[in-house]
Amino acid sequence: MKNLIILLISILSLSATGQHIAGTTRANGAPLPFVNVYLKNNSKGSSSNEDGFYIIKNIAPGKYTIVASFTGFKKVEKQILVTEGKTATINFELEESESLDEVIVTGTLKAVSRLESPVPVEVYAPAFFKKNPTPNIFEALQNVNGVRPQLNCNVCNTGDIHINGLEGPYTLVLIDGMPIVSGLSTVYGLSGIPNSLIEQVEIVKGPASSLYGSEAVGGLINIITKLPENAPVVFADSYLSDWGEFNFDAGLKAKVGRKTDVLIGANYYNYSNPIDKNQDNFTDVTLQDRISVFQKWNFKRKNNRLFSLAGRYFYEDRWGGEMQWNKTYRGGDVIYGESIYTSRYEIIGNYQLPIHEKMTFQFSYSDHDQNSVYGDTPYLAKQRIGFGQLLWDKSLKNNDLLFGLAARYNFYDDNTPATNTADEVTIPSVFVQDEITLSSKQRLLLGARYDYDKRHGSIVTPRLAYRFKPTEEDIIRLNAGTGFRVVNLFTEEHAALTGARDVIIEGELEPETSYNITLNYLKKLYTKSGMLFTFDASAWYTYFTNAIIPDYDSDPNKIFYRNLDGFSTTKGLSFNIDGILGHGIKGSLGATFQDVSKTEDGEKTRQILTERFTGVWSLSYKHFPTNITVDYTGNIYGPMRLPLLGELDPRSEYSPTWSIQNIQFTYNGFNNFEIYAGIKNLLNWTPNKGNPFIIARSEDPFDRQVDYNESDQPVMATSPATGQTITVQPGGVMPTENNPYALTFDPSYVYAPNQGRRLFFGLRYTLN
Repeated sequence: MKNLIILLISILSLSATGQHIAGTTRANGAPLPFVNVYLKNNSKGSSSNEDGFYIIKNIAPGKYTIVASFTGFKKVEKQILVTEGKTATINFELEESESLDEVIVTGTLKAVSRLESPVPVEVYAPAFFKKNPTPNIFEALQNVNGVRPQLNCNVCNTGDIHINGLEGPYTLVLIDGMPIVSGLSTVYGLSGIPNSLIEQVEIVKGPASSLYGSEAVGGLINIITKLPENAPVVFADSYLSDWGEFNFDAGLKAKVGRKTDVLIGANYYNYSNPIDKNQDNFTDVTLQDRISVFQKWNFKRKNNRLFSLAGRYFYEDRWGGEMQWNKTYRGGDVIYGESIYTSRYEIIGNYQLPIHEKMTFQFSYSDHDQNSVYGDTPYLAKQRIGFGQLLWDKSLKNNDLLFGLAARYNFYDDNTPATNTADEVTIPSVFVQDEITLSSKQRLLLGARYDYDKRHGSIVTPRLAYRFKPTEEDIIRLNAGTGFRVVNLFTEEHAALTGARDVIIEGELEPETSYNITLNYLKKLYTKSGMLFTFDASAWYTYFTNAIIPDYDSDPNKIFYRNLDGFSTTKGLSFNIDGILGHGIKGSLGATFQDVSKTEDGEKTRQILTERFTGVWSLSYKHFPTNITVDYTGNIYGPMRLPLLGELDPRSEYSPTWSIQNIQFTYNGFNNFEIYAGIKNLLNWTPNKGNPFIIARSEDPFDRQVDYNESDQPVMATSPATGQTITVQPGGVMPTENNPYALTFDPSYVYAPNQGRRLFFGLRYTLN
């Protein structure tokens, strides 16, 4: 009653002073303060006060669209007619958005509410990635807590995704739930997924082998593309940077007949500007020319049964190397360069059977052809992966059952000595899952998977997940399970191809097995002033047997691959805080603390290229009267142990603590258009700071001036640079005047992007 009186008095007092718009903003039957209320495509706007009352003054007569927006709630738009000398009254009733109640599919292979899922799943919408625009999903993940894009080479800049400190091969990347980004494409395929076509990205941290099989040991990333009916009619996004990078995304949807929708998208990225700011005569950033074309069809069927079909083609030409390199030197030993041609296509399908039971057949096929040279070392590889699975979703009174039959066909062939004949295997699988509703507050998920690999026999991976919801704002989840991984050495380990080190495989590599337990706590907190906070914390422990960890330490000129005669572990804590502060301000903060190590012969060693702590943050401010949004994002990484080439190597054994920070300004005051600009890497951080060089022996990439100990006995040698005397093993590198640190060419000392501060400018167009 009090609020109604205030509103009536305010309107009466304004009625004689001109045209105004006034009203209230409410949610759940109570006033909602600090809601942004503004006229669309107009600079006029205001915010509601602590009683939920707002006023927009001095409005010219006419028709308008008025918008009420408050983060965490669904935006409301209304049409309004402002007449001469009158105050218009528009009240808003806002509903909570589904930002914490998105529909997810990754954790259980079923479409469920995120809050109801017993498996903790992190969900990221396209708006999250727009805060720091990137040309591919690989770079876009740099601001996700506990997820780190890791570059594996200073020359070709290929990389993979680390989750909770585990190497890229432990991470499974799905597109629309299909495990087609693996093997060769783990390194190269992540660069060609158009960001404009992404509906959301779901991330599960921890083993998921019981549902997805091998490779889902450290976690998985499911990139879900838009359904045609949810996509804009036309979409385009393009930006360029002062380094010469150009990225263009475009998409459109159309109807084909009455029952078919099609979504078409394309991404083109080009960087053709060799830059050498650290003056080592090598490109700081790989040159790239890439195109990716995507198409998705959705067919309307009787009883709303699902049928969708999608395809993607990806081609990339990338090279890095000495500044004077061009394609006439490709594969030769005159000028060093790493050149990679990648051609890849994928098909994904989802078909619900026309029967009474809810049964769905999912399938995918990918063909990956790679033609690459690393200096004068060619690496020619082909991989074909076919996947199909039949799911039966059966719900009983208190049991939500899922049965699955799956088969995965893998063909791989390359020109390395490790593949004398093509590796061809089909792995059949069967899995079952039961989500049991114990009470309104408790759910228990039990599951198991059986795979048969003719190379390794039967493999069983069970899982357990428990969810306890003591209140509507609190959720506790406990997950436990096992995982397994069959190593694909040359598709995963870039250092095995550069020729910088000899690769030694000791014994027959057996599959790795992991045992994991994760505890997760999520809390929502609403304040009386209208603020909304979400707290999400996790603790995990994973134990590996038969782990295959590259050994860079035993010999500086070799990499040893063998099953660990011992065990390895990863354990840690992570937390995220998301806050909606009102007045157009929202932010997030995340941190992860972890310990990743191996224990062999009773000696514990910290894993190489793994940080002890990471942090990510974002802060956004929307100034509604000017239609300008400011986004400040960043990350910070703790020191990592790095691969040195011997005791004389002058480079730092550990990286420093380093941070990449970005700022962006976006203006959306035009119809259908957004303009954005900003600065990436504000601190101008590059890994050469504090080091005499990054690439070892960049002046002699073919090791022509390297002398070796050619005797069959260890010898003593003294460095001309430091005066230090070392023991050089047979075949080891001798310190000389031309090579005082006893090094060979090596581009694998890499832990951060070698690209400094840069400006960018972009334009988006959306037609709904």
